[in-house]
Amino acid sequence: MLRTAAPHSLRARLLWFLLGAIVLTATAQVAVAYRTARAEADVIFDYHMQQMAMALRNALPSNAAAATESSPADSQAADFVVQVWTANGLQVFRSSDTRLPERSVLGFSDVSADGTTYRVFSMQSGSQIIQVAQDMAPRRAMAGTLALRTVLPIAVMAPLLMILVWWVVSASMVPVARARLQVAQRRADELTEISEAGLPEEIQPLVHELNLLFARLSRAFDAQKSFVADAAHELRSPLAALKLQVQGLRSAGDDAARELAVARLTAGIDRATRLVEQLLVLARQQASAATGLKTAPVVLAEIVRQELIDATSSAQAHALDIGLAHADEGCVAGQPEALRILVRNLVDNALKYTPSGGKIDLEVRCAGDRIVLGVDDSGPGIAEGDRARVFDRFYRVEGTQAAGSGLGLAIVHAIAEFHGATLTLGRSVSLGGLRVTLGFPVAR
Repeated sequence: MLRTAAPHSLRARLLWFLLGAIVLTATAQVAVAYRTARAEADVIFDYHMQQMAMALRNALPSNAAAATESSPADSQAADFVVQVWTANGLQVFRSSDTRLPERSVLGFSDVSADGTTYRVFSMQSGSQIIQVAQDMAPRRAMAGTLALRTVLPIAVMAPLLMILVWWVVSASMVPVARARLQVAQRRADELTEISEAGLPEEIQPLVHELNLLFARLSRAFDAQKSFVADAAHELRSPLAALKLQVQGLRSAGDDAARELAVARLTAGIDRATRLVEQLLVLARQQASAATGLKTAPVVLAEIVRQELIDATSSAQAHALDIGLAHADEGCVAGQPEALRILVRNLVDNALKYTPSGGKIDLEVRCAGDRIVLGVDDSGPGIAEGDRARVFDRFYRVEGTQAAGSGLGLAIVHAIAEFHGATLTLGRSVSLGGLRVTLGFPVAR
């Protein structure tokens, strides 16, 4: 069983990704800022210790006796401890009871004394070694306080940035929600365009294609309504005629009258059947043009050859000379069945209107980026004033004697329009009758 993907909200995904990115970025910034602030605080404290030691170089006693008199044995413990030693290891000054190791590495080092870790700076001044030490516990506390003050703005700004992102994403989705509401509030038969104003560039193409779909559906519905109206109008007369012929058959007094009535009824049924078939073909082609069905490369000359074979018996029955004068093997982008109907209607029209003993020529030629289909006949042709109207459904040139429904060229026009072909009517130079020319784009 196929599983469909669970629906998801674009707005929710954007918010989760953006808010998650803000949280991760803010956390990384806080960690980096905290470590950097701690490191800078340590540098500052070390600098102060170094400056304190240098300031004490000329203010300290130089013998042990002086150290005994000036040593503050009863002083309270302080963050900073200062001790001075002679080169012989005698302590000449101590600022508190805390006793650091007598010897230490010159420069900075960490030592343990009285259960506490001290940061010690040692420097030599003449014959004395000056040591300045700081308890690491209050030092770390002060460094942490400074670091927290540094990261506090980041911690405050991150929630504000998250609120701003939430507002921007929500505001950006308002046009999408408006377009969705326009579609949701529509009636089933409402196919007007959705407003594209104010839509983001990422959503606008989708709405534009949706509007094109609405336009195609609207044309399809209009074609359907027109077809139903025309079919109801045009079928009324043949059906009324059939009803009269049935009544005539019932009232026939002898076999001759009965056979005549049967023949007329059969002819009427054939005309009605032909009309229905033509109406259905026209409806299918108009629906195809409105909905935009896919096409495939088709060799037009092959279709013309096949239709000529099918029309040979009818041409012989009317003593007509029909043939393919020229055939280039080019491909057009189209639907094979629709193109067969197009060629068949053109051939049927030529057979119908060309008098006995006349001639019909077809040709398929490649002309640059077009493939031209031409049909010439030696019939009466179509007057220039009627050429634009013969593509209308059920229109027939006044005075036409041949039987027909007036749908043949309308079907040809619909199929040509679907294939993007140009359709023109003119006078045949070679045969003197009608020339129908269609120019199809070459398949790529």
